[in-house]
Amino acid sequence: MSSPHNKSAAVTAALADLDAGRTPDRTTLRDAVRTLLSDLSRAAPGRAVEVRVPPYGAIQCCVGPRHTRGTPPNVVEMAPETWIRLATGRMSWSAAVDEGLLQTSGNRSDISPYLPI
Repeated sequence: MSSPHNKSAAVTAALADLDAGRTPDRTTLRDAVRTLLSDLSRAAPGRAVEVRVPPYGAIQCCVGPRHTRGTPPNVVEMAPETWIRLATGRMSWSAAVDEGLLQTSGNRSDISPYLPI
């Protein structure tokens, strides 16, 4: 069974560029990031963890205590290219952590059970 993002032209184009060692253009990155964040919000509904992929998007996901104001206690932040690779299985969570590509805070910030989407 294929996942919904496989039908996204932006995700397909971004992956092709990343796999070829190129940086996708800003519009492609933005659309791919937002598509994959939307997929994550459907796969892990809730508001306990904030996933940030600046400058293109941020969502709250995962079951747990709901965050409503100020800086959330559980945050995951990364570059767009890292997010696309994680969400599509091109990179593992542990590899991203080992390479210092993620900034995380809070005891619920490990979203690896939901990746790849």
